[in-house]
Amino acid sequence: MVAVDTNVLVRLISRDDPRQLTAAEAFIEKGVWVSALVLAEAIWVLRTTYEFTHETLAASIELLLSNDKLTVQDADAVAAALELFRAKPSLGFADCLILQLARKAGHLPLGTFDRRLARVEGTQKL
Repeated sequence: MVAVDTNVLVRLISRDDPRQLTAAEAFIEKGVWVSALVLAEAIWVLRTTYEFTHETLAASIELLLSNDKLTVQDADAVAAALELFRAKPSLGFADCLILQLARKAGHLPLGTFDRRLARVEGTQKL
């Protein structure tokens, strides 16, 4: 299975460049692998550059998870991160994903200086 880079996910979600969108859709047609890092980076780009709202970001992650052409790395951890992201709008998706990946790997508590993240179960404020 082939993999995709951040910019491919951004094109699929933002649909802002018709030529690149067509190329991205053709590339994923036979199925692609999406790393958790690429997903986190894509969500960051959509939030900072495209100014997507929290709700739009959450919906975008949900669409990616449900797309049968995409195999998302650690999809269960990503789904748990999405649930936390929806429940705690003050957190960034990357923070939610970092915590859920640590939880899945059995490496808790997650040490953090982030006051908002430190309020979530499984973390320890340093």
